[in-house]
Order: sequence, then C-alpha cells, then structure tokens
Amino acid sequence: MDIITILGYAAAILIGVSLGLIGGGGSILTVPVLVYILHIDPVLATAYSLFVVGTTSLVGAGNYMKSGLVDYKTAVVFAIPSFIAVFLTRKFLVPWLPDPLFTMGDMEVSKSVGIMVFFALIMLAASYSMIKEKKKGGEDENGEVKFNIPLIALEGSVVGVITGIVGAGGGFLIIPALVLLARLPMKLAVGTSLLIIAAKSLIGFLGDISTQTIDWQMLLIFTGLSVVGIFIGSALSKKINDKALKKGFGWFVLVMGIYIIGKELMNL
Repeated sequence: MDIITILGYAAAILIGVSLGLIGGGGSILTVPVLVYILHIDPVLATAYSLFVVGTTSLVGAGNYMKSGLVDYKTAVVFAIPSFIAVFLTRKFLVPWLPDPLFTMGDMEVSKSVGIMVFFALIMLAASYSMIKEKKKGGEDENGEVKFNIPLIALEGSVVGVITGIVGAGGGFLIIPALVLLARLPMKLAVGTSLLIIAAKSLIGFLGDISTQTIDWQMLLIFTGLSVVGIFIGSALSKKINDKALKKGFGWFVLVMGIYIIGKELMNL
C-alpha cells in the first residue's frame, strides 16, 4: 500500500469525523478525496460517495434515533420525492450527459470537468450555509413543529437531483430546509437529516450498480474507516463548540471549492 492510498484512507476517517461533528459535510470531502488523492474518475467517485456517505450517515442516524432525535413524519415528506429524483438522476440523467458536455471554439469541456466544477459550486453554496450566522429561531429546542408539505417536498426533489449529479448527501441543504420549512429544532433537524441522507444516498447508489464497475474491496475499506470516524466525531462533538467548528469547516470548504474550480479550469 503506497503513501497516497494511506492518505486517502486517513481522509476517510476525517469524512466520518465531519459527519459525527456537524451532521453533514461528508460528501464535500469524499468526492475531492476520491478524485484528487485516489485518482478515481469523477463520475465513479460520485457513485462511491453515495455509498460512503449513505452508510456512514446511517450509522450516525442510529445514534440520534436512540436519543429520540429523529422526526419520522418530516423525513418521509422530504425523502419520498428526493428518493425518486436521486434514483432517476443516477439511472438516466448522469449516463445521458454527453462527453464532452460542450465546446466553445477550441475549448472542450469534458463530462468529468463539468461535474467537478458543478460540485465546486455546490461547495461554495455549502460554505456560505455553514459560515453565515443562523437565526435564533431555528435553535429553539422546544419550538412547535410546523409543516409546509409542498415546500418540503419540492426541496426534497431539488436536493435529490443535486445528490444524483454530484454524489453529495446534501446535508447543507437539508438541514436549513428542515429548520426553516418544518420548524424543527436544530438537533432534531440534524438527526432527521442524517436518516434522509442515508436512505437517499444508498438508493441513489443502486442506480449505479448496473452502470458502473465497482471496486468493492476499496469501497468497503474506505467506508469502514469513515464509520470509525463518525464515532470519533460524535464523541468529540460533546467537547467542542459546534458553532465555531461549523464556521471553521465552512471556511475550509470555501477554500477547497475555489481550489477545485481553479484546478479544473486550468485543465481546459
């Protein structure tokens, strides 16, 4: 096992730590690690990301379920349209995308470059979501849960499409939706988000099994290490100020997003 592979597997633990600490951000790290450290094709990397983040989130959701911090009604309303969107996107839209995506004069934009640039743009949106100050109303642990079913379902569909294209679990989109549209307290939103991410990502991965050649040995090792990381992250979350951590992680994601855009544009 060479040093690059060891670094990639070490990063898998950090992915789990991220999910354990802030209930999201796993896919923001997974795709760049798979593409830039382990040199996996971006399209295949998004498929692997779905499995890694889905499995790791499922373990994390189990911890929240034991504590009663999952709202199942909201999860169902959000998840059903999201499940349909992510499966159809992975099964039909991603394989349908042309390669190259388009040409402008002598410049050719490949499918892989397009996916990574789109992913980087999602990272920038994620960084904004994590850096900005949240309204105090979303932090009320005793707030009444109110449902805006059409908006929650629409948000689920949009997040499902994004998940299908870039392999991102979408926690940075799901949590604000649950807090603002379903009026869930923050801790309940995180637990519910992990359950949605787990189910949505794993269902999306099913759409790839018939279209991608999966290296199961590598994928299971990487996922196992990420699961170890989520236990570490969950333990650390009890000792670290989560607001400061989330903001710091947001700045890290911002820098990574800018780096990826710059790197991919240089490859054009």
